[in-house]
Amino acid sequence: MRIPFTARRMSVVSALKPTRISTAIALVVILGCGYFADRLYQRAIEHDRRTEVLGDVNLIRAKLEGNINGNIQLVRGLVSTIATEPHMTQDRFADLVGSLMKNRSQLRNIAGAPDLVISLMYPLEGNERAIGLDYRRSQSQRDAALKARDLNELILAGPVNLVQGGQGFIGRIPVFVDGADGTRTFWGIVSAVVDVQKLYRDSGLLDENLPIDIAIFGKDGMGLQGERFYGPDYIRGSDPVEVEISLPWGSWTLMATPKGGWAPPAAEIWWMRLAILIASILILVPILITGRLIEERQRHATETRKREVQLMRLSRRLELALDASKVGVWELDLVTNKLVWDARMNELYGYADDDGERVYEHWRDALHPDDIAKAEQEFQRAIDAKGRYFSTFRVRHSDGEIRNIRAIGAVYEDAEGASRIVGVNWDVTADVSLNEDLRRAKQLSDARNAELEVAKAHIEYNSLHDPLTSLPNRRYLDNELTRIGNENSANSALLHIDLDRFKQINDTHGHSAGDAVLVHASKVLTSNIAENDFVARIGGDEFVIYCRTPENEEYPIELAERIIDEMKIPISHDGHQCRVGVSVGVAHNHENLFSPQQLLINADIALYRAKNLGRNRYEVFTPLLQIEAIRNKRIADEILYGIERNEFIPYFQPQFDAQTLDLVGVEALVRWHHPTEGVLAPDYFMKIAEELHVISQIDRSVLMQSTRLFETWKAAGMTLPKVSVNVSSKRLHDEGLIEEIKGIDFEPGTVSFELVESIFLDDCNDIVKRNIDQIKKLGIDIEVDDFGTGHASIISLLQLKPRRLKIDRQFVAPIVSSTARQNLVASIIDIGRSFNIEVVAEGVETMEHSSILRDLGCDILQGYAFAPAMPSDDLIRMLLDQRWTHAS
Repeated sequence: MRIPFTARRMSVVSALKPTRISTAIALVVILGCGYFADRLYQRAIEHDRRTEVLGDVNLIRAKLEGNINGNIQLVRGLVSTIATEPHMTQDRFADLVGSLMKNRSQLRNIAGAPDLVISLMYPLEGNERAIGLDYRRSQSQRDAALKARDLNELILAGPVNLVQGGQGFIGRIPVFVDGADGTRTFWGIVSAVVDVQKLYRDSGLLDENLPIDIAIFGKDGMGLQGERFYGPDYIRGSDPVEVEISLPWGSWTLMATPKGGWAPPAAEIWWMRLAILIASILILVPILITGRLIEERQRHATETRKREVQLMRLSRRLELALDASKVGVWELDLVTNKLVWDARMNELYGYADDDGERVYEHWRDALHPDDIAKAEQEFQRAIDAKGRYFSTFRVRHSDGEIRNIRAIGAVYEDAEGASRIVGVNWDVTADVSLNEDLRRAKQLSDARNAELEVAKAHIEYNSLHDPLTSLPNRRYLDNELTRIGNENSANSALLHIDLDRFKQINDTHGHSAGDAVLVHASKVLTSNIAENDFVARIGGDEFVIYCRTPENEEYPIELAERIIDEMKIPISHDGHQCRVGVSVGVAHNHENLFSPQQLLINADIALYRAKNLGRNRYEVFTPLLQIEAIRNKRIADEILYGIERNEFIPYFQPQFDAQTLDLVGVEALVRWHHPTEGVLAPDYFMKIAEELHVISQIDRSVLMQSTRLFETWKAAGMTLPKVSVNVSSKRLHDEGLIEEIKGIDFEPGTVSFELVESIFLDDCNDIVKRNIDQIKKLGIDIEVDDFGTGHASIISLLQLKPRRLKIDRQFVAPIVSSTARQNLVASIIDIGRSFNIEVVAEGVETMEHSSILRDLGCDILQGYAFAPAMPSDDLIRMLLDQRWTHAS
């Protein structure tokens, strides 16, 4: 506004001399510029001072944040450990916290408060008063503790007055424990007390040379909303520099002003004004020059501030990076041998952080004695090559602690041409320990793998050998026969061996005797075979010998004979003489006609024939045996189909009173109504049916059909006293027999069960005895069939109390021509009478037989002299015609 004002006044002062006008103008300009320069200078000084204060404040802020975050990170590691060990003891807690507090920190103590009650503390000494403190009852600490629990976040409170004395910042971290079902349970609070004075000192707040006054606001992390807890209160109203200190939860606000206030020194201002005055007196040019200088100074100040900010940022980043990575920085002057270490380097090598001078010998003396030569050699090699430096070595602290250090560096020349080497070190003790653990784990794994290989070989051996005799087993034999099948096995032979009476040895002398017999048999076999023969135990009492290249065609026969002869010799066991025999099936492979597997089948067929022909012998396989085996297989299949199609039916043979020839009953005899062969007698199929274990099914079918027909005859008005049905030994051993009989509709006293004497009534077990007693209670008579051919004794007759005895046909047939046989039959009849047992004679072929038996006192007659076995329809016709009366 001054220039337009001057222009308006020019018309008034037009009469003034140009010099005065110029002087006035110059004076006005000089005064205006002087005033502007004075204000600009004051602002520049103020700005510079604010920049300096901001730099000091940021440094303190960085230290505060770094120290607080470092302390918190130490505690977070402890929290993770407690989460996995919720029942941690005081000793365990003290060990963990003690190792944490070895690191440089401002932690005063750390407390664990399960369920919000302090019970864990380290160090305990001096903090005893805090034990037992319940946060819920502490008015000053309750809110922060509950907030940490509810928010599941770290809460930094303070400064607070401590129970154990003094003040501290308290970081409270909630601890949650993961349960087995995935839920998280609140364990309690871990509180870390940061010593207020130590934090202030380590962060530079207590430095006597600090050029600024500082106040900190935001108690309990509340920022500007919180109370002031450090510094004078007047700073807030003194236009302070403000910075925010970020905390794990919340923030503080740091305010700072220079000591003495913002006003610049008076002397400095007056010197500036004097300079302006001198410039005004001299010439206008100095005014212009001064303006220019001020402009340059402002630009320079701006650049300076930018560089300071950049330097501050780089310095802060470097500091945080080094602190976070725990890396120590070093530099060695190769000419003067002087060593520059930072604080981390002193910590790594166990030296005090006292800013003391370090030399090369400090590094060498800290090395582990076993690593000195190697470390110095690697260091010297890098210096000689003027290249990169890499090394890993151990250092030993004064307290005996050993750390593993990794070092890297590089040689360079400074501006003056002096050689230096600069580098970094960091602690790799944990890595070395982990590698050592991995090495030990690998050694353990290798050892276990070796054990597994041994165990695998042992298991493989056991899977291929019989544990009792140590002979190869069936699996080994199958593998061997498969392998042999790929070779030429012409003229080979195979012996299939089965022990006779082995089951009786087990039943009478026990399984230990059976085991002894098996071991003896294995020794007999192995002692008689040739060197290249193969012997195996393939079943309970079955063995196989494979003769790869017999000496001659008779060798397998001779081998079988030797084995049979040696096995006849009694075996002594536990004071008993165990006698067993062997049956042997021999199969030759002339001209390589059979595979080894087929050879085993052929030997099995021959063994089957040897057992059928009386045991304790050998049989050689022939094509006829194979044909017979095929026939038996066909019959076996047809029997199974016949059972499914109900082809087994009862035929009935009448029984007559010996005195009156009245019909007293019928015996149901099984017949097979074959679809192509017609009606077949039991001799055709019974033996094969026994091998198939289907006799019980056939017996059941005959019983059901017989009782059903008996009820049909009764309903038709035909009088028939009873029907007799044969019952096999296996049926008597069936625990479900009685329940099955209860399901049959019959009248008590009309059904009889015929039991063959070969059931060994003297040795029958509890199930058989119980079934026979229950059969009698159901109203079914018991008859002993084929009496005199088995092993029943008088005692067994007394115990069994049968209703009838049946004299076998082989005793009845010769009585016509043999007085001795008549006397034998008479004796059997007398035995029956003495026990009040009716006697039935079967196989009565002629009326002469009938007369003799009647005279001997026999009660009932049965045979072709009266009627053969016949189907139900023929029986009905015979009953209606009463043809037996004509025959008599």
